[in-house]
Amino acid sequence: RGPPASASFYRRALPAPAIPFSSAQGRKLFAEALANGDMASYFPLSEHFRTQNEPAYCGLTSLTIILNALGVDPGRVWKGPWRWFHEDMLNCCTPLDTVKEHGVTVAELASLARCNGATARSYRHDETTEDQFRAAVRTMSRQESGPFLLAAYSRSCLGQTGSGHFSPVAGYHAKSDMALVLDTATFKYPPHWLPVSALFNAMAKVDPRSD
Repeated sequence: RGPPASASFYRRALPAPAIPFSSAQGRKLFAEALANGDMASYFPLSEHFRTQNEPAYCGLTSLTIILNALGVDPGRVWKGPWRWFHEDMLNCCTPLDTVKEHGVTVAELASLARCNGATARSYRHDETTEDQFRAAVRTMSRQESGPFLLAAYSRSCLGQTGSGHFSPVAGYHAKSDMALVLDTATFKYPPHWLPVSALFNAMAKVDPRSD
């Protein structure tokens, strides 16, 4: 008799109130938001979208997507002759082995963005209001060349499995007041629409590793 098989998972069912991006309802929201001018940021972000290649790399992957979408030249080679951002290049602030184990905090991710040539501003949940967050979502969703919005939130507050998570926000549907979250953990959940109020409330939970 051999050893017991390790537990493994193939994706998860996306719980409400999230709406899968590729579902009929998700595509309808996309078409309406596009017609309303609130999907401009989706195109550069989706061009550079990638699935995180480590379970705790959501922050690094989100930043990689955004740096490449902004057209930031890393100034160093990725592979061959090509200069291009990859998660494994984002090691100037926190060792990658530490990130693989613990992930990164908002402050660490903002520092990584700055030391790799981007301008970054971070806001804690208690430093803003839901209306201010909604305005930021809509404003940045209308930007083709940045700035872009990266959300740090608690999955458990949304009924999803897991805890703290980072993902870019790439669109806004005004009538339903929903934001498009490009979830980087596509092995678990697909990109999806979320009510802005639910996303904002999920940002309230403080990561114990944060200051």
